[in-house]
Amino acid sequence: MKLATFVHEGVERPGVVVGDRIVPTPHASLLALIQAGPSAIAEAGKLAASAGTSGGYRLNAVSLRAPIPNPPRNVFCVGRNYKLHIEEGARARGVAADYPRMPEFFTKATHAVCGPGDDIRLPGITQKLDYEVELAFVIGKRGRDIKARDAGDHILGYMVLNDVTARDLQRGHGQWFKGKSLDTTCPVGPWIVTSDEFDVTADHRIWLSVNGEMRQDSLTTDMVFDCAAILESLSAGLTVEPGDIITTGTPSGVGLGMDPQVWLRDGDIMEAGIDGIGSITNTIRAV
Repeated sequence: MKLATFVHEGVERPGVVVGDRIVPTPHASLLALIQAGPSAIAEAGKLAASAGTSGGYRLNAVSLRAPIPNPPRNVFCVGRNYKLHIEEGARARGVAADYPRMPEFFTKATHAVCGPGDDIRLPGITQKLDYEVELAFVIGKRGRDIKARDAGDHILGYMVLNDVTARDLQRGHGQWFKGKSLDTTCPVGPWIVTSDEFDVTADHRIWLSVNGEMRQDSLTTDMVFDCAAILESLSAGLTVEPGDIITTGTPSGVGLGMDPQVWLRDGDIMEAGIDGIGSITNTIRAV
């Protein structure tokens, strides 16, 4: 099932994507549907399936938003989780590559979240804006001290996330939060693919292009820590809630790792995608 948030004639609504159509659900928001639990989600899927080819709206007649446009908590993120990205980052800093022994967590502020087609602000405070395509997962069931073997019971589904980063702010502040949390620097979408339709243990191509030039092109199995291990580590002593967004790190090919380094500029068009989920496109706009 694909769960999305869309706008039609100025009204924002949650919906279920069926083929080339989206069928609204009778909930205030997609977050409200997620919080209502698995039975409510299953019922929404049945209603959408029964709507037929004339139900809802054509996808090309609506605007997709971030699936959860206003997350109640910061986005949980993992740094340095793809082997080749760890190595390119070490080369860029002139240090030896070292691989983390446990997931390295940070967060992105809620106002960083935006959706497919939204512009990404390029403010004057950064000269080194970078891209990072990532696989993100969304929590569907509250939990704490979740074991990896039970992770599937708590993960609702998966989506594409682009962890846009101001590298100069990241380095200047000595930690990752500020450089990762500028407004609009967390585009997500295009929808949440529920876990029953996305085998997270399989090889999935993950990629990102800038102005049509492929920059990142890898497989999700290059992760040091998979989604289950990440959730086990994050939830140890820390409660995760329905609607929480957790992202899993980026593969190699970022602007930081290029020689010479290349940064995003006004007018650049990024497309980030994961096979089995879809892709999102966003344009850089100087402000």
